[in-house]
Order: sequence, then C-alpha cells, then structure tokens
Amino acid sequence: MQYTEALREILGGNAIFDPVEKIPYLTDASAFKGKEPIAVAVPETVDEIRRLLAFCDSNKIFVVPRGGGTSLTGASIPLDNFVVLSMAKFNRIISISPADRYATVEPGVRLDDLNEKLAEINFIYPPDPASSMAATVGGSISTNAGGLRASMYGTTKEWILGLEVVLPNGNVMTTGGRVLKRSAGYDLTALFIGAEGTLGVITKAFVKIWPKPEATGRILAYYDAIEKVGLAIKNVKSVGITPLIAEFLDRITMDSLRKAKGMSFPETASYMLILDVASTNISINVDLERTAKILRDLGPIDLSITRDPEEMARIYEARKGAYSSLLKVRKSSSQKVIIGDVVVLASELPAALKLVAAKAEELGIMVALFGHISDGNIHANIFADPDEKQSMEKEEEFQKYLGKVALEHGGSVSAEHGIGIEKKSLLLDQFDFTESRDALDIMRKIKHAIDPNGIMNRGKIFD
Repeated sequence: MQYTEALREILGGNAIFDPVEKIPYLTDASAFKGKEPIAVAVPETVDEIRRLLAFCDSNKIFVVPRGGGTSLTGASIPLDNFVVLSMAKFNRIISISPADRYATVEPGVRLDDLNEKLAEINFIYPPDPASSMAATVGGSISTNAGGLRASMYGTTKEWILGLEVVLPNGNVMTTGGRVLKRSAGYDLTALFIGAEGTLGVITKAFVKIWPKPEATGRILAYYDAIEKVGLAIKNVKSVGITPLIAEFLDRITMDSLRKAKGMSFPETASYMLILDVASTNISINVDLERTAKILRDLGPIDLSITRDPEEMARIYEARKGAYSSLLKVRKSSSQKVIIGDVVVLASELPAALKLVAAKAEELGIMVALFGHISDGNIHANIFADPDEKQSMEKEEEFQKYLGKVALEHGGSVSAEHGIGIEKKSLLLDQFDFTESRDALDIMRKIKHAIDPNGIMNRGKIFD
C-alpha cells in the first residue's frame, strides 16, 4: 500500500494498517460513516506527531485528529485519502497546581478521569458534557463542549489557559500559558477552541480548575407545560440565583428512562426540571427552600428536594444517560436517534420549544426534547431511519427548521456539538441570517494561512 513504509518508519508499531482493526475508526457518535483510512496513527510522542504531519503535508494526505470518538456531527470520521490520528496514548495528567488553579494535561485524558483525580483535592474541571465518561480534554476543546454545569461555569472556552499545538507543517507552537490573565496580542488559544482539528493537533492543555462547591442540593419539579419550565428558570435567575445545573426532559425522554432504568415519574407530567443549587453548608437549606418557593409558585404537578448524595448521583447519571435510553424506544433496530443541537436566548426557550414540537407533529416524526434550559440549549433527538429516504428527508427538513428557529430567537445553529459534516449548510444559513458572510471568508483565510495545503480535517466545518 502506498505510504505504508514511510508511515511505519515514522510511527514504528504505533500505526494500524489492518482493515479489520481500522473499523472502529470509521464512525463516531454521529449517524455518519467514514471511509477506510490509509492508516490509523496512535503516536506516543510529540515528535512522532510532528514528523507525521510534516510527511502528510508534503504528500497532500489529509489528517483527522480523534479523541474519544464522541462527536455528534461527524467531526472525527475519515473521508477520502485520510490518516486517522488517535490521541489515545496522550492520556497523562502531567501536573495539578491548586494554588495556581490550573492543571497540565494531555488531550487524550478522559474528562471523568481528570475529575476523579481532582476530587482527591476537592477540585473540579467544570466542563461536563453527557459523554464525559468517554469524551477527552482535546475533543472537548476542539468542539468547545458545554454540558450540565455550563449553567454556572460556562463552556470549555472559559477554562482553557493555553495549549501546545503541532501545526500542519510539523512545527510546534505554545499559545497562552498557565496564568489566569494575560494581555499579549492576539488570543491564539481561542483560535483552536472549537476548531474541530482543522488547524492543528493539540498535544497539551493548561486548563483552569476550581474548588468544588461546599454544599449542593437538587430540586425535581414536574410541569404540564414547557412555558412553566421556562418561567421557572427565568424567575429563579431574575432574583440572582444561578443554578449549578438546570436541565429539562420531555415526556418521551422520561418514558425512555422508565423503560431503560426503571425510574418512575408522575403520569400527568409533560416536562421534568432538574435544578441544582450550590451554596455553603450554613446556607444550603435556606437557598434550596428559596428556590423551591419560586418553582412552587408556578403550580408544579410534583416537587421534591434532596441532598442525599446517592439519590443525586442516580438522577445525574440518568440525565447523562438520556440519549442512550432513547434507543430503547426506537420503532426498529435500524432507526437511529440523531441529535439536533441549537441554542436560543434562555428567555426565548418556551416559545422556541413550542414551535419545534409543532414542527415535529406536522412532519409526523418522533422527537424527544431535553437540554440545558438555563442557557437556552435545546437537544432535539430525532428518530429517523437511514435506510428510508422519506425518513431522512423529514429529518433534514426538521434540522433546517430547528436552525431557523434558533436564529430567529437570538441563538445559534450549534450550541456545543460543533459543525463537523452535519451542520455545514446550517452554518451558511447562520452567516446569511446575520449578514456576516465576511466572517466566513475570514475563517477560510485563517485556515489557509495556518494550513495552506488543507490537510487538517478536510471537509469539516466548511468545504
């Protein structure tokens, strides 16, 4: 096979050429399937990555960096003439400095593993996507992942101090640093956050860490209308309370959790609100009751408060497992659950959700709605069969409408899953809607300046 010997010389035994062993790298968590790559590189050193990229750049071979393979938009699958660059062996937590509030980690470190280590000193790394068991630091940086704790802590971009990056030509660059503030020209660190591997390969990250809240409690409230859920969050935030977590689930999702995990919910509830309050040991009970009163004023079907760690963990894991639970209510094994991910102004969420639900009914498709209600993030989980043309046409129509609703309600066509392959046309819709095609041209020029041969994750974000 062409290039095999050269790749063996660069990578030694850290390359996969066997077609069978390549199969796991053809897909990610999206509905897309890639093409067989030339090879799968699993390097152990920065020098191997440096030499690999320089070789690929010289020979016009495309490279797709891969973390945990949890992309929901096809960002980590190979297309024609690709080498997959797996960062699985870059999985070390290099150092932790609680006094300076940072940790130095390699990109293949899984988020749950990092937080397990930080828990030993009562700290956390706040970005917390539902896939944190498999998602990696590098992958979450590359998509600017958010997650359940984004309500209080924001998305990944708020927590990255600096990066070590191998550029497409094989040169190594460090951006930012380890201090919590700096003013030194252009913010090149930000350039690589959300770039989905289209500009270079992250080999090290300096990430901010934060003390765990002293005390937390959880409120579960059930309502018969999404307007009440939206008002509940609006009213809570209006009095100065910032939830640690604020999640909503619709009836389809609740029924899937009942089937998959044996959980029970009030039969007449249409929506479930999970709201966490963080406070001090002295104030937590007062703050929980203050928040609960605001929720009770909207007439919930049921409301409960818990501070029991086991119960809180059970509900937390159920929410993080909501997507996999939906697979239990598919109509056939060939049907997939394709996740739409948009964001609207939080105050616009009830109106947006009503439109989205009505569109699903108009198209006659099943769509489960859940998401991060405090920051207006909607995950529309669309049941569609890739083997049925009409089913996929309806899915595409719904996704386009979902993006339109997001833009008309002050938001974006992608909240935290990135663009990948799936949302390239929606990204164009967003630039057209905001009359910002110049921004896309600037993005293309940046891409060309850093990667003139276009080898890094070609075909993702834009063509």
